[in-house]
Amino acid sequence: MASIEDRRAAMRERVDHWARTLNVPVPKVRVRHMTRKWGSCSTSGTITLAYDLADQKPDFQDLVIAHELLHLRVPNHGRLFKALLNTYVPNLSSRPHEIQGPRNDENAHNLPL
Repeated sequence: MASIEDRRAAMRERVDHWARTLNVPVPKVRVRHMTRKWGSCSTSGTITLAYDLADQKPDFQDLVIAHELLHLRVPNHGRLFKALLNTYVPNLSSRPHEIQGPRNDENAHNLPL
């Protein structure tokens, strides 16, 4: 299993890639233990990712990271948000349950769209 430092580095690299792809400023990124969500985006523009996201399939990592970064452009889950997410991460945003690994919490947040 990768160390927390390795996980942070891997997630940071993916965030940098997706920030360039989505044409958003590279945000401050935190990687920490999260039991209910895979990621979040604060109103100040900080992206927080679950450290165990690094253990999930790359497609799911991309979906979570793109989802959170898109909140830097669109703060809600309205039609524009959904259209952008589907444009950048096609065929994945409509079926996260197929690529998502399990959360420990039975009330896990599954990327509301």
